[in-house]
Amino acid sequence: MEVHLYEQLYRHIVQEIQIGKLKSGDRVSSEKELAEQFGVSRITSKKALEKLAEAGVIKRIQGKGSFVAHGTAGELEQKRHWEERIIRMPEENGRQLIGFIISNFSDEFGLQLLRSMEKQSAEHKYDLIIKRTWGSREEEERAIQLLGSLGIKGLIVTPIHGEHYNEGLLRLVLDKFPVVLVDRYLKGIPVCSVYTDNKKAAKELTLHLIERGHEQIAFLSPPVENTSTLEERLLGYTLAFTQEGLKLNEDYCLTNLKGILPINMHGTASESDKNTVKHFLEQYSDVKAFVVSEYLVATMLAQVIDALGRSLDDYDIVCFDSLNDHFGKPIFTHIQQDEKRMGEEAVRLLVSQLSGEAVPEQRIIEHRMVVKK
Repeated sequence: MEVHLYEQLYRHIVQEIQIGKLKSGDRVSSEKELAEQFGVSRITSKKALEKLAEAGVIKRIQGKGSFVAHGTAGELEQKRHWEERIIRMPEENGRQLIGFIISNFSDEFGLQLLRSMEKQSAEHKYDLIIKRTWGSREEEERAIQLLGSLGIKGLIVTPIHGEHYNEGLLRLVLDKFPVVLVDRYLKGIPVCSVYTDNKKAAKELTLHLIERGHEQIAFLSPPVENTSTLEERLLGYTLAFTQEGLKLNEDYCLTNLKGILPINMHGTASESDKNTVKHFLEQYSDVKAFVVSEYLVATMLAQVIDALGRSLDDYDIVCFDSLNDHFGKPIFTHIQQDEKRMGEEAVRLLVSQLSGEAVPEQRIIEHRMVVKK
């Protein structure tokens, strides 16, 4: 993949110059900034900048950065000047591009998914371009437009959390552009989706706690509205109570924790979440069991319990996609999603669409529960 991506970065910068977003003397994004923006290696971004410098499109000044080279005429003449300098590089081995848009990826979820998709794409002779949106609807819309301008043939998307669907994504679906959603689906929208049965998984976690003798069980999550993954997990939690004939206390459902969302990762929301959880623990001291929709929320809960001077051994915390400790043991009892299989299926279903084949709207990938000893 890395052999080809520098060409896409090259053309992206040229396009920004053509449309006037970058003008003579403007600073161009650094190797590090380009690598983070496009989800590529520093080697790839460095090569793109080197090619731009060789073509005279930019000027690289050691210790200061890269800048758009100065033209000798006005903006219209400058635009023609850049168009004449575009390097027309043939597609190597005839490979075509597919895109992957995701809010973020990390060790607990997303990294294995990405590796699987890269490998599967290469096996089908496609190059995969990755764009992270950091949970921003504007960035998601921009990513769709950017990948479209680069000529992708199909798109895999993990939509951001939110109350409204992205109009750009809906347009692609309605236009029958090859799209596969991964890790969630859009209610009422006929688009191929690959995901875990989160309702079943959350029900299993809740029943596990009930079997351990708990009846007062809380549910912690970011806002669930219009995020199928979280909605299904909340539903699975409630169904477990119904199945066992237990009363569900709605006050035990905290679904307003926003600190772990990518768009809030560097803000003050995480401190607000800790205060919310602290207040809950103090108000409902008898609650010792928690079903948590996200691993990072589970770790935050554990930190608050510890900060209150309480023993974690007195609590049962279960979640999704937990990491292991330094000894290779799970930190929490958790649902382990099969990211490798999800990635493989997402690419396979997209390639099937590109070949004109009919694909199912739903592809559910089996999960497993890992119990902390």
